[in-house]
This record gives sequence, C-alpha cells and structure tokens, in this order.
Amino acid sequence: MKSRLFALLLLLLPAVALAAPDAPQAGVDYVEIPDGKPFAPLAGKVEVVEVFGYTCVHCAHLEPTLAQWKRRQPAHVRFTAVPAAFGGYWLPYARAYYAAESLGVLERTHAQVFKALHEQQLLPIQNASADEIADYYASLGVDRQRFIDALRNPALEARLQRSREFMAAAGVEGTPTLIVNGRYRVIGGRNFDEALRIVDQLVARERAAARR
Repeated sequence: MKSRLFALLLLLLPAVALAAPDAPQAGVDYVEIPDGKPFAPLAGKVEVVEVFGYTCVHCAHLEPTLAQWKRRQPAHVRFTAVPAAFGGYWLPYARAYYAAESLGVLERTHAQVFKALHEQQLLPIQNASADEIADYYASLGVDRQRFIDALRNPALEARLQRSREFMAAAGVEGTPTLIVNGRYRVIGGRNFDEALRIVDQLVARERAAARR
C-alpha cells in the first residue's frame, strides 16, 4: 500500500511543480535584512519601497512598469517611494521629491521629472540648482515660491536623514532597489517584470505570516 501511494506521489510531483511558481530563494532573488523594519509601518499593510533617484536612468526605465504594477495592487499593499540621498548630484532631486510631496503635487510631477531629465533634457543631471529645478516645477503648474520655500524647510533635512538611515540599514548601494516590508531586499530578476514578480511573492509571504 505504501509503495503504491509513493508511486502515485511521484506521478503527481511534476504537475505540482508546474502549477506553483518557484518560490524566491534567499541569496538568489533577495537578501534578508537583519532586524529590518518598514520605512513607514502601518498596521495591516505590507510595504513595498522603491529606493530611487530621478537622475538614475534605470529608475526612469522602471517607472512605467512600476506605475502599472501599482495599479494592480490590493488594498493590503502600500507602495512607498524613498529618494536616494547619496549626496552629490542625487541630493537636489531628492530634495525636490520631498518638496513636491509636501505640496501634494507628486501625482502630476513625478513621472514628468524623469522625462525632463532622460528624454527631454529640460533639466541637468549634474549640478542642478534650486532655481533651475523650481523653474521646471513652475512649468508644471506648481507655485514657484511655495516650491522654493518647501525646499528650504528645515523639516526636509530630517526627511533626507531618515532616507539615509533606512538605506544604510537595508544595505542599499544603488538604484532602483526594491524592499519588501523592510525585511527583504530584492536582488534577482532578469528584467523589471521578474523583479516585481519576486516582490509579489515576498508580499504574499509577509501577508501569510501576518495572518498566523
């Protein structure tokens, strides 16, 4: 009886393997972050962070795919963009992101800044001044003086520091970097779709763990 049952299980194994996608593997698809915590935890939500830079061409290429992915997410998934505050030419645009967020204009400016930098050459990648960036945001209908004031707000520096601390704790060394619930840094995927598939699997894992 046992041998017949074992033979039946062997016949079923290929079908089971085909039915279920490969589970993400540590060290291949993701790195587990020691004592990792979400950037902005919220009860009942699984957070997906993208650490990005406006000056990063790969982030610009990811943006359309990421926008589609975000539209498909269920209510228990929360997406958080974290601008990379590495310093140098990254910093003016990290400041610009937080200034735009504080003014509530990200929805109409975020994708446009990528295009201005990497398609239209309306903004300089290096050595961008606050005036140049403010002029561009003004061209998108943002009040220029309010934007300049937001750039100079002391609270913005605290937000940049928080980004740096999160990046350091998560081991972020480049952009774009995707992090699930502060616990998993995605390193796998031959393309953006595969990387986001890994994200989906890790989100499902976190969701299941929260229900136990």
